[in-house]
Amino acid sequence: MKKEVFERFLKYIKIDTQSDDNSQTYPSTSKQFDLAKILQNELQEMGLKDVSLDEHCYLMATLPANTTKKIPVIGFIAHMDTSPDMPGVNVNPQILQNFDGKDIVLNQTKNIVLSTKEFPELLEYIGQTLITTDGNTLLGADDKAGIAEIMTAVKFLIDHPEIKHGTIKIGFTPDEEIGRGVDKFDVEKFNAEFAYTMDGGGIGELEYENFNAAHAKVIFNGRNIHPGYAKDKMINAMILAMEFNAMLPVNERPEFTQDYEGFYHLIKMEGSVENASIQYIIRDHDRKKFEAKKVFIKQTVDYMNAKYRENTVVLEIKDQYYNMREQVEKTFHIVETAKKAMEEIGIVPKVVPIRGGTDGARLSFMGLPCPNIFAGGHNFHGKMEYVPVESMEKAVQVILKIIALYSK
Repeated sequence: MKKEVFERFLKYIKIDTQSDDNSQTYPSTSKQFDLAKILQNELQEMGLKDVSLDEHCYLMATLPANTTKKIPVIGFIAHMDTSPDMPGVNVNPQILQNFDGKDIVLNQTKNIVLSTKEFPELLEYIGQTLITTDGNTLLGADDKAGIAEIMTAVKFLIDHPEIKHGTIKIGFTPDEEIGRGVDKFDVEKFNAEFAYTMDGGGIGELEYENFNAAHAKVIFNGRNIHPGYAKDKMINAMILAMEFNAMLPVNERPEFTQDYEGFYHLIKMEGSVENASIQYIIRDHDRKKFEAKKVFIKQTVDYMNAKYRENTVVLEIKDQYYNMREQVEKTFHIVETAKKAMEEIGIVPKVVPIRGGTDGARLSFMGLPCPNIFAGGHNFHGKMEYVPVESMEKAVQVILKIIALYSK
């Protein structure tokens, strides 16, 4: 399994599947089909049933049960796209065997170093095989590690028909990184009783709580006047944007929060004297605090419009997803089984809240309870991303063990 998941991962990360949050198409980029079609062919060659790739780049397949015993239909899901935050084309992975615990030079020319001081969790993987970037792109472990793990687990079950199991559903989605991963997901067609996303971080992570999430775009309408004659006339939209941002609580930025603490995260700025805009993502695990953050944003907009003039500041705000906990707790055995699966193969489960979101968060509210299991990678969305091969191998074993536990 180790060799297979390793080879699959290296194959998949070579395919550029970066999503685009400025696109209005589904999927947001047609190149996501490049990976989807490869996976479609592989699933068909394995002999899976009901392999389908729709016009929105949702790929689904079924591994039929090989026993008449009544067993729940279990789904496993991963996403095909990579983050727009960092280039995902021409990924050139570096393989570091028998990691010795020293700093890793990713790119000597650019002096990019994966430092054990800055990333001390590296020391947990001494003696293992690490796959890193070359310092120019992200790696793509988020979530091609999850895809490789699911594909490897399915192939193992096919090659070992003596292992009895119920019906297994496979789902690969587009556009998760831009919050649209399940916009067109057909839960009824998928037809699983529950599922797991293989989209977590380091080994042992098991998550059934995530942020409540919203996106806010704040537009500033200024007035451009020749600076020589601007007194009492000019309204500089960029200055307004800076004023607005300064009114948000500094201690509620991502760099100052952890665990269950929420934040306002400034993700984009653009503009001129005449027009400017800033965009935020708003996050909190607590629903009441989440709603309060949105109210505070609206009150700040109202304040600035009262200070200057009506419609000087315009707010566009949209909820993205909610905390899956309230849905998953209704079928909590799926979390307990995943935890037991890890323990039985020698992994210490790390049950932690996701400081982000997954496809599973929204799927849980669409009637498909879906906690999140580690895929093994670290430092997602950037050039410092890496994944230990042994962690991917363990993720495959967790999938197989979950299936085994439900098949008893």
